[in-house]
Amino acid sequence: MHSVNTIAKSVMRRALLSAACVSLLFVAVSFAQNPALAQKEALVTNHASGPFEVKVTPQDDKSEDPLLSRMALDKQYHGDLEATGKGQMLTAGTAVKGSGAYVAIEKVSGTLKGRSGSFVLQHAGSMTGGNFQLTVTVVPDSGTGQLAGIAGKMNIIIAGGKHSYEFEYTLPEAK
Repeated sequence: MHSVNTIAKSVMRRALLSAACVSLLFVAVSFAQNPALAQKEALVTNHASGPFEVKVTPQDDKSEDPLLSRMALDKQYHGDLEATGKGQMLTAGTAVKGSGAYVAIEKVSGTLKGRSGSFVLQHAGSMTGGNFQLTVTVVPDSGTGQLAGIAGKMNIIIAGGKHSYEFEYTLPEAK
């Protein structure tokens, strides 16, 4: 014989399964009657590029370890991105020349191909024997204004002492 507890659990499972089926049926019927509900907001993939200037300022609250430091970032972007970038960077050097790492968070405010707003970039870089690897990505859901919904990755190029960027990004279509 089944205990009352076992029967109650079985009845509860069947009720939950029935409710889930009814919910799925409702969603399917809603999408069938209005196909626009099934489509996500269209994203447009874009490319932006241009030069930028950067000023890196060591901060006063230095670590007791000379290999660790914190810097303020102040950038001016030009080209497709006309904006300022303000941020904080943490760095770690090593005893081996040409090796180290940095992380940074940077808020970019201005216009991107005519759309105004701001977004946040997350930097993670390392250098081994002079070979640099860098990842700069848009922090999810950080876009504001006409840049709400932005996602993407930025490549920073340093050549001949000059800085430039290549930015691959997606944005919902302008309304």
